Amino acid sequence: MYALADCNNFFCSCERVFQPSLANRPIVVLSNNDGCIVARSNEAKALGLDMCTPYYQVADMLRAHDVAVFSSNYQLYGDMSQRVMSMLATFVPRIEIYSIDEAFLDFSGMGDGDDLRHYGEHIVNSVRQGTGIPISLGIAPTRTLAKMASRFAKKYKGYRGVCVIDTDHKRETALRMFDIGDVWGIGHRYVKKLHYHGINTAWDFTQRSPHWVRKLMTITGLRTWKELHGESCISIDPLPHKQSIRTSRSFPGTGIRSLGLMEEAIANFAASCAWKLREQHTSCTEMHVFAYTSRFRTDVPANTIHALVRFAVPTHSLQEIVPAAVDALRTHWVEGGFLYKKGGVLVDNIVSDQEIQGSLFDNVDRPRHERLMAAVSRINSRLGRNAVRCAVQGYSHEWHITTDHLSRHYTTDLNQIITLKL
Repeated sequence: MYALADCNNFFCSCERVFQPSLANRPIVVLSNNDGCIVARSNEAKALGLDMCTPYYQVADMLRAHDVAVFSSNYQLYGDMSQRVMSMLATFVPRIEIYSIDEAFLDFSGMGDGDDLRHYGEHIVNSVRQGTGIPISLGIAPTRTLAKMASRFAKKYKGYRGVCVIDTDHKRETALRMFDIGDVWGIGHRYVKKLHYHGINTAWDFTQRSPHWVRKLMTITGLRTWKELHGESCISIDPLPHKQSIRTSRSFPGTGIRSLGLMEEAIANFAASCAWKLREQHTSCTEMHVFAYTSRFRTDVPANTIHALVRFAVPTHSLQEIVPAAVDALRTHWVEGGFLYKKGGVLVDNIVSDQEIQGSLFDNVDRPRHERLMAAVSRINSRLGRNAVRCAVQGYSHEWHITTDHLSRHYTTDLNQIITLKL
């Protein structure tokens, strides 16, 4: 048996943990640069607010209905996710983290029927008490059915946060009630095809033959079909490492005009890529540096910058990647007052640190770089991210994302911890 633990309205719930006055108030969380709605509380959904709606289009409506608006506080959400996942891991022998707010739990050998439901309720109540985050738990013989059960647990209060699918009768009932477009593993491009063939529910899908499913949807669709029949055949095994890493950002306002500001932004993007490479113990062979003006404005000159950097020896060194990115930008910079609306860095051709092919003509003191990076990493882990940085990264905030509605970093910054008045 597997369980899918899903945090309810996670971003909104994180904001409510430290602001109890928001308990029954509608909440929305905005995307980067406060552009679109990316998370809604149940109260906000009841107002008819849709995902990805541009904020400027509904700003007046949000004020009229006293909706609490927040910028995305990724630092807070990431830390709260880590707390929830760490707590879930204490209840089961194995946990598979699927996303920032979802995890699969291995319930093998933990009983059946009422035993599973009671234990699930214990987990839901313990996580709520320990972190303040409400979760829903779906328990079933396969991961796909567990994900389906979690949707029922979240939707219907009678389940008290836990839905168990442990018999064929319960499975068939759930399949008949579940829309085919909501089944985990069936993408939107297949939904239209399935609707064309008269398949509207998960039950309709399971009534087709395995040969028909494989012909239409390949082996991936067949695995989903088997999972819906109660046969576990999908695992959540992470890739050894990312094949490419990209850090980019849309710039606020009209964009960036000066080379100095763009250098600072590109240096920070490159540094972020370098740290991500180190975290997964990999190095890159190529790096792309890019920037471009708005694709939607016809009243200003348009321009695109794209530079390719190749490293003779794969690297994750901050001392190599950041200067190379800035030099590439300077080489391709064109004066002319262009307003660049987006920029970024992508590192590609990534290899494991254990598979690096050296060069006879390499003039970089790599052991020295590695010692320096290790020292910088230790200092930053104690004093905070980017406490020690390359000088070209600077401290300007002009190119940073707009966060006019950002909440405090209650759990990661001692200067912003919650205060109590007695």
